[in-house]
Amino acid sequence: MSTRIVLAEDNYLVREGTRRLLEDSGDVVVVDAVGDATALRASVAEHLPDVVVTDIRMPPDHQLDGIVAAHDIRRAHPTVGVVVLSQHLEDDYALELFRHGTGGLAYLLKERIGDLAQILHAIAEVRAGRSVLDPEVVDALIATRMPRRVSDHGLTPRELDVLHHMAQGKTNGAIAADLYLSESAIEKHINSIFSKLGLREEPQVHHRVKAVLTYLEHHR
Repeated sequence: MSTRIVLAEDNYLVREGTRRLLEDSGDVVVVDAVGDATALRASVAEHLPDVVVTDIRMPPDHQLDGIVAAHDIRRAHPTVGVVVLSQHLEDDYALELFRHGTGGLAYLLKERIGDLAQILHAIAEVRAGRSVLDPEVVDALIATRMPRRVSDHGLTPRELDVLHHMAQGKTNGAIAADLYLSESAIEKHINSIFSKLGLREEPQVHHRVKAVLTYLEHHR
């Protein structure tokens, strides 16, 4: 079944280009495309889409309107996933998006619009209640916040490697292949990471992104 989407982008050409790109995939139906955060909220209430894809900066304030709208939408319609697109490699923007929780949210750089597979992956993940954090954002976050020694949480260098891959939405098998380890070893590392970060089972929380954000929040 096609994913029903409301698209929000204030630049008309970008909005229509993104609409065409998504609909040509055959996996998505754009039920509405709007140009500001106020219209976005109204459209979601009217159409109740599966997923919203929104720019981060839009009228009326041209600040964090997309993130504020994402929080409002998730609060009013918890089953609607939200993919936020940003031109900015700003760690605080990503942390602000996920500050109330990670489930059903994705933060991607706007350049990903041209990578259809990646944006469709993000749409599928948030529709399923999971979350995605752009790999380039993860790289920047860890590069700017990584301590020179083992973290205060006691994460080992190998666990930090696993943490990095987790945030990119990779499966245990994919992480194992990238790090030349067994899947059972990856599972042990992940369980250790969750334990050290004090994460417990919570409904609708994607622990892989939550783990990265928990770690980074303590190294701001």
